[in-house]
Amino acid sequence: MIHDHPLICDRGDVLFSPGSPCTGFVVLEEGTIRVSLTAANGREVVLYRVEPGQVCLQTFGCLMDGRDYSAEGVAETPVRGAIVPPGEFRRRMAEDTGFRDRVLAAISTRFHDFERLVEDVALTGFDTRLARALLRLAKGGDTVNATHERLAAETASGRAFVSRRLAEFQRNGLVEVTRGAVHLRDLPALTHLSQAES
Repeated sequence: MIHDHPLICDRGDVLFSPGSPCTGFVVLEEGTIRVSLTAANGREVVLYRVEPGQVCLQTFGCLMDGRDYSAEGVAETPVRGAIVPPGEFRRRMAEDTGFRDRVLAAISTRFHDFERLVEDVALTGFDTRLARALLRLAKGGDTVNATHERLAAETASGRAFVSRRLAEFQRNGLVEVTRGAVHLRDLPALTHLSQAES
């Protein structure tokens, strides 16, 4: 019997990067992993986050296809869990119905997240995307501790454009921008804007 390997990471630790081989399937028990792509010009786009009970599509794809990672996974918070070695993962997928059903259900949910990301980028107006990102990152609070560069990655846009739109949000009383943070001043208006169709 092959035992899972423990996974313990601090905030900011890189779990995988483009070109690195996959060491196994991550079963997350605590924390959040941010998965993103970075273009040659340095522009980053956040693809999704992995939380307990969720699946990293990058890892799943690498295990199924035998390929290396094409994105980067970073511990956004302290992370604890286990890594199921590739051979053991394949055995469980073939023989353990409960494990396979949980993995496939999580993959279905993750594909829905990807559909939403594509819809946001292709069909949703930028102010709506920015409002959604601010509310998501605030996690029920009224402050987002993020640079304009990070908000650009969250909204698949450029830093300068994020800065201009945040300045407009501030002029309209929606937010107050300070160094490294955005304070949400009108949550009802931001929520309404986040629900706009275009």
